[in-house]
Amino acid sequence: VQLQACGGGLVQAGGSLRLSCTSSERNINNYGVGWFRQPPGKEREFVGAVHRSGGSTTYADSVKVRFIISRDKSKNTVYLQMNNLRPEDTAVHYCAASPSIIYSSLPISSSYHYWGQGTQVTVSR
Repeated sequence: VQLQACGGGLVQAGGSLRLSCTSSERNINNYGVGWFRQPPGKEREFVGAVHRSGGSTTYADSVKVRFIISRDKSKNTVYLQMNNLRPEDTAVHYCAASPSIIYSSLPISSSYHYWGQGTQVTVSR
């Protein structure tokens, strides 16, 4: 399953961006989908995820309240709405998906089978 992540760009602090994650090959509406990011010179970290059933979401403490994950099943797409962006949100953002992931494993990158190519988000001061 190939995932396509897009929507990154350059934004000023306090601004917003919406990232999209979709697949042209497979219906991901019943997949758990996670967002991860890798800041410059740092390890990849969990941002947030939506469970495969019921739409339950979970977020890293650093983005709670500011970021919202949602699905549009008619478009086979998962969105990451990022509000009140900060310079420390600058990173390459990745989406990942898995058909069988359980809720407690959503923050664990090794739990995902499929990954998108990453999209750069840069937040200026």
